[in-house]
Amino acid sequence: MRVAVARETREGETRVAMVPELVGKLAALGHEVVVETGAGLGALHEDEEYAAAGALVEDDPFPEADLVCSVQPLSRDTLRRLRAGAVTVSFLSTAAELDLVRDHRDLGTTAIAMELVPRISRAQSMDALSSQSLVSGYRCAVVCAGLLRRFFPLNMTAAGTVPPAQVVVLGAGVAGLQAIATARRLGAVVKAYDVRAAAAEEIRSMGAHAIELDLPTLEGAGGYAREMSEERAALQRELLAPYVAAADGMITTAAVPGRTAPVLVTREMVEAMSPGSVVVDLAADSGGNVEGSVAGEIVAIGRAQVWGGRNVAAQMPGPASRLYAQNVLSLLTLMTREGELVLDLDDEILDGACVTHAGVVRHEPTRLLLEGPGAPVEEE
Repeated sequence: MRVAVARETREGETRVAMVPELVGKLAALGHEVVVETGAGLGALHEDEEYAAAGALVEDDPFPEADLVCSVQPLSRDTLRRLRAGAVTVSFLSTAAELDLVRDHRDLGTTAIAMELVPRISRAQSMDALSSQSLVSGYRCAVVCAGLLRRFFPLNMTAAGTVPPAQVVVLGAGVAGLQAIATARRLGAVVKAYDVRAAAAEEIRSMGAHAIELDLPTLEGAGGYAREMSEERAALQRELLAPYVAAADGMITTAAVPGRTAPVLVTREMVEAMSPGSVVVDLAADSGGNVEGSVAGEIVAIGRAQVWGGRNVAAQMPGPASRLYAQNVLSLLTLMTREGELVLDLDDEILDGACVTHAGVVRHEPTRLLLEGPGAPVEEE
């Protein structure tokens, strides 16, 4: 099978879908690896590194490719250069990319969306959402520490004692737990909250204090939280307000793929924070957990600086690319039999992640958005 690695073209995307150190493992599966010229430059990988690892480097590897891997979805122009039956592997964000989904359907290409890989034990090595959230959570804590004009750790000196920074983390999924761990390693006192009951013990395991509100938990499928009613959200904000006001830094990480991020913190809550406080909103890209945050910008709300995250994992392209490339390699290993591509859609991982195949939109939520409830479905 001929596997092409695309150069990312979307603004701000610095990652690459395959790194030189893993090219040999992909070749060992029996595949020919062809890297688009300049694909790795954003992640500091030169074309020569790929060539030395055994990959071909070409200006246009797409027309003959059996499978194309990328981080962001391919452009519509690139997609139209693929042959019918080719497979693409990328983050797809189907609800926001309906035109691309329609193109995949009409062109007869198979689209595998990395964000749709089921969260089951067998798929952990393919879980790109978790790997990239790990990077994002670390980055958020570092940004918070960098913007805050005070020490994170306690310092006891002959000139007096400098107390540690007080940091609140809202959302304790993969990104939130990594933000907690990093802020703790930097010496801050950390308090954290998540709507899922199981998260409290995970928060404590990181050395942080779990904020417990007298509210029902919201456990959802796949380790995510369920959506909450507006009434509960308002009560939650009211109960969290004192913790936010007392914080020197706050990091919010609550997001569910394919949905608008819940508003956890209002403008009034941020305005109650002390002068020089810092707020880092990882979910700004998907609507924001903090009212008034702007993706890719630092805005002033009251006396606090509010940093809105935009494609945060791409701000650390080296480790983010390495982790994502391993996710892709694991998925391609599942799809490989004796060096050939075998797309077994009876496998629950591939079935869950497959958006289009053979001219049909297989992912039901996307199909309903694109075609409506009366559209035909694929026959078994």
